[in-house]
Amino acid sequence: MFKDKLTEAAKRIKIIETGRRLYERNLTVGTSGNLSIRTNEGILITASGTALGGLTLEGIVLMDFDGNELSAGKASSEKMLHVEIYKQRPDINAIIHVHPVYLTSFAACRLPLNEPIMSENILYFEEIPLADYAMPSSGVLVDNTVKFIDNHDVVLMANHGVVVCAKDIETAFLKTETAEYYAQVTINTKLLGGAKNLSEQDVQDLINLKKMANN
Repeated sequence: MFKDKLTEAAKRIKIIETGRRLYERNLTVGTSGNLSIRTNEGILITASGTALGGLTLEGIVLMDFDGNELSAGKASSEKMLHVEIYKQRPDINAIIHVHPVYLTSFAACRLPLNEPIMSENILYFEEIPLADYAMPSSGVLVDNTVKFIDNHDVVLMANHGVVVCAKDIETAFLKTETAEYYAQVTINTKLLGGAKNLSEQDVQDLINLKKMANN
């Protein structure tokens, strides 16, 4: 069973702080996007229709692992995406789903982010795959996205946005920020005539370095 030293109240504050940081970094707009954290009791998730940049305690709902609300409020319409990711990845304790400008531009063009243009994107992601389009909040959207989650912490959702998973909400925020930076650099290199990609050997050396660091 999942155990964590942080109290549920502390996790609610973490969600509020992360929503504000996402807004300040232009990683979310309006009432789009949703955040969640796994708890001992279930899942804390932002409520439907809330603005991540101005979250309050009332804008966070506790639900079980079937998506049933256990506290006041209506959980985000994307709640089952969060539920299925937590079920599939016991190591994941926080999820961010947002629609940042550059990542969403790739999603709208139905392009994965997989060009080896700098060492950081290999070390952090290797690649960011693209899930096929489906209606927002639908079961098909969940199925299309979670099939990538076994091997990836960041997945683009065609014509939609991005979902980012991590061991905690701080790491999820940093991955979101870094992925958006990768997308922006990729677009800039195309405007400048195209990046000079790392060689296959360069990429393999970086992957080996990553494996050594994780052992």
